[in-house]
Amino acid sequence: MKIFCGIDWAESHHDVALVDDTGELVAKRRITDDAAGYRLLLDLLAEHGDSPETPIPVAIETSHGLLVAVLRTGLRQVFAINPLAAARYRDRHGVSRKKSDPGDALVLANILRTDLPMHRPLPADSDQAQAVTVLARAQQDAVWNRQQLGNQIRSLLREYYPAAMEAFQSKAGGLARPDARAVLAAAPTPARAAKLSLAQLRAALKRAGRTRGIDAEAERLRDVFRAEHARHPEAVEDAFGHQLAALLKQFDAACQAGDDLAEAVEAAFREHPDAEIYLSFPGLGVQLAARVLAEVGDDRTRFADARGLKAYAGSAPITRASGKKSYVGRRMVKNNRLMHAGFLWAFSSLQASPGADAHYRRRREHGDWHAGAQRNLLNRLLGQLFHCLQNRKLFDERHAFTAPVASPTRAAA
Repeated sequence: MKIFCGIDWAESHHDVALVDDTGELVAKRRITDDAAGYRLLLDLLAEHGDSPETPIPVAIETSHGLLVAVLRTGLRQVFAINPLAAARYRDRHGVSRKKSDPGDALVLANILRTDLPMHRPLPADSDQAQAVTVLARAQQDAVWNRQQLGNQIRSLLREYYPAAMEAFQSKAGGLARPDARAVLAAAPTPARAAKLSLAQLRAALKRAGRTRGIDAEAERLRDVFRAEHARHPEAVEDAFGHQLAALLKQFDAACQAGDDLAEAVEAAFREHPDAEIYLSFPGLGVQLAARVLAEVGDDRTRFADARGLKAYAGSAPITRASGKKSYVGRRMVKNNRLMHAGFLWAFSSLQASPGADAHYRRRREHGDWHAGAQRNLLNRLLGQLFHCLQNRKLFDERHAFTAPVASPTRAAA
């Protein structure tokens, strides 16, 4: 008799249901979200036949957390069921729209009993790959947080401090530059900036780590800050200055977090066996390659073929056909992090790979918009990545992008 397990996950407790292959409920229990509760769950599974040779598959509506980590020990398959899909399955058992936590656990168990081949278990990624995933996602979140705070500061400066915009916005890195943050912290208002001496400006630049061109930069900043600009009343300026100082503290922390996490990502990524393959692809640096690895993983059985990886990334188009109507469009359900990294990858590859650039231009000539041509190029790159990972080969420009066969008329011309 085969047993299936469903777990309705919550913050402080979890409801567990076990059903057999006929759909009969054989056990149910509520466990706490702690080590004692996890042990109780494992004992319950073992009591009903769970063993290293015959593990009981488990369905749950999340793919992360300590509970999932405990369940993934050994060869047990864990299926992360989308909550929207689980809600549709719930309607199969009744039309009254009733809902309960034990009932949801039972629904999840029955999903595996009836449609297990239709769902994909969590990938069996190595510990190294999972570590890269945690770090790469954290670094990406830090970059997004840094950009959001930078936009808030930029919007605030436009309100009352045009001299700061003129001083730093045109520089590479903009307001995220250490010297820009140091000078703004020393002079959060136009009035205080205009009073800064060359010595104070040089000191601020040195605190930011600048070692070259300090005198020339200090003179440039002094001239910008002392030029004529529109001003708010002094009391209003001071209020804006307090707001800027508060945002700068968050901005400094976000910038430092992004830099620290980038170092950790690089160290973890370079230790992974697949790092050399990823870095052989045009347009992939360490940080971007780590993001792609974080979402693709290193479980070679995760995708049956390259089409599965392309669909997961969202680069493969999707067809909707009904009656006489047929529509081919971009895929909306996808791994958004992988798609974001993929667009950056495709864009960077245009400069690093002649074949990628030629492929992109052919798609534009074919009538694709920029985003569509980039998506098509990413689709091509992901297919090549799948091939290289499966066969443990490095990227080869000569085989990756073959020249198109010329038509007879063009050849004659």
